[in-house]
Amino acid sequence: MKIKLFATDVDGTMTDACMYYGNNGEEFKKFNFRDGMGFKLLRESGIKTAIITSENTSIVKKRADKLKVDYLSMGEWKKLDFIKNICSQLDITLEEVAYIGDDINDLEALENVGLRACPADALPAIKSIKGINIMGLKGGEGAVREFIEMILSS
Repeated sequence: MKIKLFATDVDGTMTDACMYYGNNGEEFKKFNFRDGMGFKLLRESGIKTAIITSENTSIVKKRADKLKVDYLSMGEWKKLDFIKNICSQLDITLEEVAYIGDDINDLEALENVGLRACPADALPAIKSIKGINIMGLKGGEGAVREFIEMILSS
């Protein structure tokens, strides 16, 4: 199976699932540079990319812009619906989609795509999904890059 779309969750997958706040109330998220290089490698391989998050923050928009992500959905709880819409636009099947997520709002998407993964510190309900690839690294610590490397080497 050839993957044509790589999609990922943000909090707990691209980040460490923590929110950081400055003295003036500003919000921060910690992203991993190695994950970012993974997006570049996907782009060079012709694989489309998507970030889908239930959060709605300018931080994620800035990160998606920097990574040159093809599709971004913020404030999205029905992640599978968004993936299906992309598949329709690209004329591909769910079997040609790889998705990585860590929490219950990722469950439906993970159960329906062709290649699924989660960070090492994902919730037990996610780790127990049939056929899921559990990464050796945690969210925000390179799990996304680890999954990308797996896709590119197959």
